[in-house]
Amino acid sequence: MQFQVPQNIDIESKIVGPLTLKQFAFVGGPALMSFFLYFVLSFPLWVAMTVILVPLGIAFAFIKIGGRPFFIVTLLALRYYWQPKLYLWQRPIIEEVVAIPLPQRAEARRGALQMALAGISSVGKLWQDITTTKNPLPQREKVLPQRSVGEIQEQYQVFRRLTGEKDVARRIDYR
Repeated sequence: MQFQVPQNIDIESKIVGPLTLKQFAFVGGPALMSFFLYFVLSFPLWVAMTVILVPLGIAFAFIKIGGRPFFIVTLLALRYYWQPKLYLWQRPIIEEVVAIPLPQRAEARRGALQMALAGISSVGKLWQDITTTKNPLPQREKVLPQRSVGEIQEQYQVFRRLTGEKDVARRIDYR
C-alpha cells in the first residue's frame, strides 16, 4: 500500500490573485493606511509617509533574506537592539553534604588502631610529625639555608631580547 506524501508543504496557497493572504495584507495595509492619511495630513507630509509605508509593505511582502521573510528579519533585529547585551555565565554552585554512617565494627577498629598507635609512642609520634609538621626532622632532612633577596637577584638577571621582550634567565659566572 503506497501513500502520497506532499512535497511542497512550505508553500502558501494563493488566495488573492497571485498573492498569498499574508502578502496581500502587507501590500494592502500600507496602501489603505496611505489612503486614509491623504485626508488627514497635509500633502507634503502625506507624500513622506507614503514613500516610507508603501515600499516597506512591499519589502515585507516579497523580500526574503536567508530564506526568512523580511518582516521576521526586521523583528529579530529590533528585538536584538532592544534587549540588553550583557551575557554572563556563572558556573552553578552545587553543594552536597553526604553523611556516611560508619558501622559499629569500623568505629571499633578505629578505636583499636588509635589505642595501638598510642602504645607505640615513638612510631606514632614520628608518623604524626611526618604528616603534620613543617619543621625538618633531625638527622633525616637538611635545613635549607635562608637566602636574602640580594643573593637571589645575583643568581637571576633580567635581559631584553632582540624582539624587545623582557626575559629572566639564570646568571652563571665562570670565576
